[in-house]
Amino acid sequence: MKDFENALGPWVIRNRLWIILATILLTIFSVMGASKLSMTTNYRVFFSEDNPQLLAFEALEKTYTKNDNVLFVLSPKDGKVFSGTTLKAVIDLTNAAWQIPFSTRVDSISNFQYTHATQDELIVEDLVSNPGSLSPVELKTRQDIAINEPMLVRRLISPTADVTGVNVTIQLPGKNPTTENPAVVKKARKIADEIRARYPDVEVRLAGMVMMNYAFTEASMNDFKILVPISYGLMLVFLAFLIKSITGTLLTLIVIILSVIIAMGTGGWIGYPITPPTTSTPVIILTMAIASSVHLLVTFFHELHTGKDRLQSINETLRINFQPITLTSTTTALGFLTMNFSEVPPFRHLGNMVSIGVISSFFMVIFFIPAILSFLPMKSNRKESRNDALMISFSRFIIKYRHKLLVGMSVIIVVLISFIPRNELNDVFVHYFDKKITFRQDVDYASRRLTGTYIIDYSLESGESGGISNPNFLKDVGKFAAWFRNQPETIHVNTITDTLKRLNKNMHGDHPEWYKLPDKRDLAAQYLLLYEMSLPLGLDLNNQINVDKSSTRFVVTLKILSTNEMLELERRADKWLAGNTKYIKEAIGSGPTIMFAHIGKRNIKSMLFGTTVALVLISLLLIFAFRSLKMGLISMIPNLVPAAMGFGIWGLLVGQVGLALAIVTSMTLGIVVDDTIHLMSKYLRARREKGMDTFDSIQYAFNTVGRALIITSLVLGAGFAVLAFSSFKLNSGMGLLTAIIITLAILADFFLLPPLIMKFEEKKHA
Repeated sequence: MKDFENALGPWVIRNRLWIILATILLTIFSVMGASKLSMTTNYRVFFSEDNPQLLAFEALEKTYTKNDNVLFVLSPKDGKVFSGTTLKAVIDLTNAAWQIPFSTRVDSISNFQYTHATQDELIVEDLVSNPGSLSPVELKTRQDIAINEPMLVRRLISPTADVTGVNVTIQLPGKNPTTENPAVVKKARKIADEIRARYPDVEVRLAGMVMMNYAFTEASMNDFKILVPISYGLMLVFLAFLIKSITGTLLTLIVIILSVIIAMGTGGWIGYPITPPTTSTPVIILTMAIASSVHLLVTFFHELHTGKDRLQSINETLRINFQPITLTSTTTALGFLTMNFSEVPPFRHLGNMVSIGVISSFFMVIFFIPAILSFLPMKSNRKESRNDALMISFSRFIIKYRHKLLVGMSVIIVVLISFIPRNELNDVFVHYFDKKITFRQDVDYASRRLTGTYIIDYSLESGESGGISNPNFLKDVGKFAAWFRNQPETIHVNTITDTLKRLNKNMHGDHPEWYKLPDKRDLAAQYLLLYEMSLPLGLDLNNQINVDKSSTRFVVTLKILSTNEMLELERRADKWLAGNTKYIKEAIGSGPTIMFAHIGKRNIKSMLFGTTVALVLISLLLIFAFRSLKMGLISMIPNLVPAAMGFGIWGLLVGQVGLALAIVTSMTLGIVVDDTIHLMSKYLRARREKGMDTFDSIQYAFNTVGRALIITSLVLGAGFAVLAFSSFKLNSGMGLLTAIIITLAILADFFLLPPLIMKFEEKKHA
């Protein structure tokens, strides 16, 4: 290894032109790959193809119809939906909504198929068709029908009739996800603007799953436009101030840009989509690339200041830094590669692209920067740095108070770790979006005033063709609906049994006492056939009944719930079904809400395994690199405690660990190792090469690398802290907690690692 380190600098200088040319060609190739990147607008990208909840949901959609939707929420300023003007707006919007691309159904209070009987004839007609001709009494009659209709109230009309909705069912072909969803949103927003302009006294908001899909895209683009420039601006300020070298700052910027291009370009060649998590790739690579660049450049300028010329400084810089930079790059890449254990594909994509960026920055730092430096006219300038003197003073402080620091840090660690149990694995997936995002505002409003976004979608199986007309099966479905309506989490239940009750009443002279399920199978089948034959095109029952009429769709709309609340409700429902129904042969809850509820727990289990793998690999790597079992194990202590302390602080201040935070431990393990490696490698170099004792070796380590560690930690912490301002919670939570852990890591490396080393090495010193 020593021979290689000594020969590396001369080899780089001899081949500098080839290195620069290879870098240019690789960059061009990566730019071509980056052109293949495309933004996905589908929330399903968060789920693997073999995710059981996704498979159940896709099976349900194949049986019935897709349930992706756009929900227009209309709020008249006078609080009266059943007025001539507002109803006219509802009708205009209902008609216009059919023009939305890929729309297959439009439901509103105006086109709700109101049924009533005239003698033995069933009349099926729009609830409201010509509001201008209706008298106040007739409007009141229509309102009473709507707010007392289970199919409408808390779905398309509020109980007080002050807010209404127009729901558009969308079936995206899935052939071009990049353009399909945006086309729907663009048209929906245009229609909303037209209604606002035509009816200024009616407020229009947009919710629904299609809008949520697009909200992912908007969050991604928002972060990319705002956070990336902020991060790069902060980086330039930090480097210019701390390195105090324009050349060093520009070279670091070039390394960052090239590393990002190579990472994103490789992702494009592989076929990764751009998602909210992967939009943070440039920011993370920026922070990672800075760390290696700073260590190399600080050493280079330090060597110049000792009187060496440019080429001698390059040789010595590579000799000193090759091992620690190789180790830090490898451990960082390992940490991010273990994100492949995640159940969430975008996090796997993020981990892989950042790993590629880290490896790219390693080659840039070790080969490209020295190659460029070898051409730049730089003179040696022997002088003493004040920062070095400061580090020497600091190291003496650490040595003097080593015993107290060891005890004090141990107490702090234990106290902070004790708060970890306060964390609860929980999430609210609508709250992934910041309140400043329009989608979040509209969803919150709709949930308070009209209906919910959270849905459990069931396919209730009767077990036989035509079985949905079996009175016993219908009774079980009705009981299940009654049970759900009694749950505090429920807003609305959409079930075919409500339609059959209404039809049974209609066919018995509209007498209220006949509002019950038919007690004969052939009667129920006849009612459904008669009703279906009377329905207009686009408003049939295909979204509720399968082809052979063996199963029916059962949709529960819920309040905004956390994942734990959702899983608990699902458990209660499954338990109730098992104990109270006999003729429902199968009932599996599915839908985006259930999918997001389950993915959090699945993700944390997989990432615990990933973290264990990373820990074992990094431990073995450090033991091998340091050629010492004892030093390898000692170095792992300040690598493990920052994450533990970070989650302790999180438990104290927040108390909820969501989908993204499950990956933080694995990700930060590779990052926080960097400082430990640089400090430990300098300490061991002093002990083994220079023959220094323990205390002098500690001083040497701080003198040579302490300033660089402070710079890189500040930049790393600031870079991830920028992500905390993301409008997408998965990114903001990950960024904030990572910044906290990086800050704790430098404290552990400065105040815990040296006292630990001295504790185990003092006998040698003596």
